Amino acid sequence: MSKIALGADHGGYELKEAVKAHLDEIGVAYQDFGCFSTESVDYPDMAKPACEAVVSGECDKALLFCGTGVGISIAANKIKGIRACCCSDYFSAKYTRMHNDANALCLGGRVVGAGLAIELVDVFLNTAFEGGRHAKRIAKITALENEG
Repeated sequence: MSKIALGADHGGYELKEAVKAHLDEIGVAYQDFGCFSTESVDYPDMAKPACEAVVSGECDKALLFCGTGVGISIAANKIKGIRACCCSDYFSAKYTRMHNDANALCLGGRVVGAGLAIELVDVFLNTAFEGGRHAKRIAKITALENEG
């Protein structure tokens, strides 16, 4: 696994820091694109550099955090080449990798606790895309993206 891009607004800062500690513990490399405190920042500004690192190939996947996970997932999905999902349960985090080939996991710092977030990050990072019948669906998503 290559490097993971991290990005958060102030609402997701503390959860990002908990996930960073876990990534350090398990030896997963990452690049933190901010934010670096609980001072108010805008989630689109935090999603952009982390997602651009994924699209460029500098990073393999992104882990993004805001208060709910929803705002930063909407912003991330506006970036061509990103398939971001907002998850708060194990099944969704696993199957968004298996079936949707998601490359950005978005978590809500005011929704998901650190223990669950770590489980979701682990399953997201360690689950492969199944391909097969799902590959044609991803191609259709890419086609929609290219039409816009």
